[in-house]
Amino acid sequence: MKLIIAIIQPSRLEAVKAALTEVEVFRLTVMDCQGFGRQKGQTELYRGHEFKINLLRKVQLQIAVNDDFVEPTISAILKGGRTGEKGQIGDGKIFVLPMDDCIRIRTGERGPEAI
Repeated sequence: MKLIIAIIQPSRLEAVKAALTEVEVFRLTVMDCQGFGRQKGQTELYRGHEFKINLLRKVQLQIAVNDDFVEPTISAILKGGRTGEKGQIGDGKIFVLPMDDCIRIRTGERGPEAI
């Protein structure tokens, strides 16, 4: 079992959800977040004054998958999350973490069956 964490552009969320549906990944958690990387924020103009915004709005996806679904999930996120043909700086990152256990609260099921 793996926990896949993806940080993507908010505008790409619907495309990523559609791509995940195509590979039969239907369970995910979505959180609004802020951050910056190579973009280093952006400059805005407000009432004639220029100021720098250091943190940019992003969306974080958390998806718990069984081992068979790791690569299809990553491919779907890449497909839906990329801006244009080759992508752009700021499209995001994907992290794949080992997951020791998963417990379904309703039934008490554990492990791959709980996902």
